[in-house]
Amino acid sequence: MKVFCGRANPVTGSVEWQEEDEQYDYHQEIARSSYADMLHDKDRNIKYYQGIRAAVSRVKDRGQKALVLDIGTGTGLLSMMAVTAGADFCYAVEVFKPMADAAVKIVEKNGFSDKIKVINKHSTEVTVGLDGDMPCRANILITELFDTELIGEGALPSYEHAHRHLVQENCEAVPHRATVYAQLVESKKMWSWNKLFPIRVQTKRGEQIIVPPSELERCPGAPSVCDIQLNQVSPTDFTVLSHVLPMFSVDFSKQVSSSAACHSRQFDPVASGQAQVVLSWWDIEMDPEGKIKCTMAPFWAHTDPLELQWRDHWMQCVYFLPQEEPVTQGSAVCLVAHHDDYCVWYSLQRTSPEENGRVHALRPVCDCQAHLLWNRPRFGEINDQERTDQYVQALRTVLKPDSVCLCVSDGSLLCMMVHHLGAEQVFTIESSAASHRLMKKIFKANHLEDKINVVEKRPELLTSADLEGKKHALDFRENKEAEPHPLWEYPCRSLSEPQQILTFDFQQPVPPQLLHAEGSIKLRRPGRSHGAVLWMEYHLTPDSTVSTGLLKPADDKEDCCWNPHCKQAVYFFSTMVDPRVSLGSPQTVSYVVEFHPRTGDVTMDFTLSDALGNEH
Repeated sequence: MKVFCGRANPVTGSVEWQEEDEQYDYHQEIARSSYADMLHDKDRNIKYYQGIRAAVSRVKDRGQKALVLDIGTGTGLLSMMAVTAGADFCYAVEVFKPMADAAVKIVEKNGFSDKIKVINKHSTEVTVGLDGDMPCRANILITELFDTELIGEGALPSYEHAHRHLVQENCEAVPHRATVYAQLVESKKMWSWNKLFPIRVQTKRGEQIIVPPSELERCPGAPSVCDIQLNQVSPTDFTVLSHVLPMFSVDFSKQVSSSAACHSRQFDPVASGQAQVVLSWWDIEMDPEGKIKCTMAPFWAHTDPLELQWRDHWMQCVYFLPQEEPVTQGSAVCLVAHHDDYCVWYSLQRTSPEENGRVHALRPVCDCQAHLLWNRPRFGEINDQERTDQYVQALRTVLKPDSVCLCVSDGSLLCMMVHHLGAEQVFTIESSAASHRLMKKIFKANHLEDKINVVEKRPELLTSADLEGKKHALDFRENKEAEPHPLWEYPCRSLSEPQQILTFDFQQPVPPQLLHAEGSIKLRRPGRSHGAVLWMEYHLTPDSTVSTGLLKPADDKEDCCWNPHCKQAVYFFSTMVDPRVSLGSPQTVSYVVEFHPRTGDVTMDFTLSDALGNEH
């Protein structure tokens, strides 16, 4: 049986499916998942242990055995915490077999096999009874089923089933309660991740404006949450329109419902503006009294900003209202949080609906195609007027009145810029039906239906009947060593100067032979080196360059400034470099990078070497 594994394309940011053999080794998949980040989340681990220890004590104080059900055990850490805290037995449930196998080994190696039973099932398939997976119901429920949105990993259905079938009534639960918070803001930057703005093109005939179709303006957008590190967003990038509002809570110690519901909060706006975006996060209380709390609040809403815990497995949410709406300071409005069993979304209303009422706003669904074709960073990139101006300036230097132009990029607006700049004929390749439909809508809104020729084919399938003189395009795919990450969300510093690795001349055909580059990079600044970052710089003209990585030279005192619209490829070192140690410390990073023209793959290897030539 074949297995499909997700692979993120570092160029597009989209996840693509790759077929693997059933014997595929999942160790790297697990290593690159969120498990490591969770295990290194000191604040989370301490709060969970404090909550578990308190729950076990309460059960013991009632003269009962402490029987724990741990749903989504992962490595088995929380179950081992429970046994350490005095639990009599734990049933650790993990549906992902490679992870369950790892948990068995970890539990055995730490000497807990006699107190912990790992069950490789989905929790809804666990049975209770003499011949079941559990002989009786548990009286302590421990889970870590949460994502940035709180309920996106199916926490509500799992809790609902557990209370009905797996745990005792009025059981102890760790965490005990979760509360979701929201704050209404106006933000042109974040709104540009959701809507297409008018694009201004300066031409010899004056300013030409590419306008979005009305369908795009009316579309409520993509239903998925935008999860980011809000602590890396500058306060100057948004205007606060409301105080922080507690929207709803879930008590995990009682029966939980996964049914759709809505929760409204009336408030007086603290400022007038355009309500566009809802910033949201949650906290979890590990005990009934709420004394042990783990919060995802960004720095401006945190009770102690100096105690902020860096974490990547739980971040903050950005939700886009279906349409921007004006609000006036002091004039009350209602923010409504809607949710089903897996998703949360928000709406703004002038009157308050019934709490948990029967009437719910429909979950937003994209009906314009744009949100299905462009992800949020791509929206931001297209709306970046400075980037557009760079392209326009570069195109002016090469376009002639008799130019015939070919645009190779799904959903790109470059073809429209080229037309406005005076090209005689313009072709654009739209390899998917979705991008073809979207571009036809945009062309129609700008009266360009008959001005731009659309070819619905993959670039490599073009023939002379479609175009003359077509050159093969470069197709960069993800390699198994480098991982795509939006580094603007991760504070980091450069330990070396940027170094050119490979060069591609798009004016020439792709060479048939393998492109090979090797060399070394000297670490010139003190600090701990975790990996190498790779990105592309596109030289539009000798004087104009668009970078998908660093936007300005890095210095010793400031964090790197990365392009927020692109992901960068990160190659993590197996050994961490610390050049602050003098003699014999790793001082050089050697590399071998190869581009395979036939497949479009880029393979690489980075090796750490110290001053004596020893490899690490």
